[in-house]
Amino acid sequence: MTEYGPEDAAAELAAKEAELRRKLARLTAPVEDGSTIGFGKRIGDGTTQAIQQMEDAGSAQVIAETLDAVLRARARLDDGTWGRCEVCDEPIDPDRLEFRPWSTTCLAHADAPR
Repeated sequence: MTEYGPEDAAAELAAKEAELRRKLARLTAPVEDGSTIGFGKRIGDGTTQAIQQMEDAGSAQVIAETLDAVLRARARLDDGTWGRCEVCDEPIDPDRLEFRPWSTTCLAHADAPR
């Protein structure tokens, strides 16, 4: 078995970036002309669409944050710092990197503000 390394991460990060960009484009596409959105006294198409757009906006925010992490990880690959914690500069566990190659911190600093 070979060890997970920068080449593996580069391929996965490129694929993840493309996937996230597709999802983000779908979620942020303009509303069709003629559509109305509103909350009324009764649940109808407008209310359903408004709720869906609110859910999509939340999903888009999470996707945008993940995309930002992927782009930061790709930059770290380019500058040679990928695989090291942004906080303590210690190596990130290889299993963590294989599971989530866009990880920029070790587990001890996973919740640290960046």
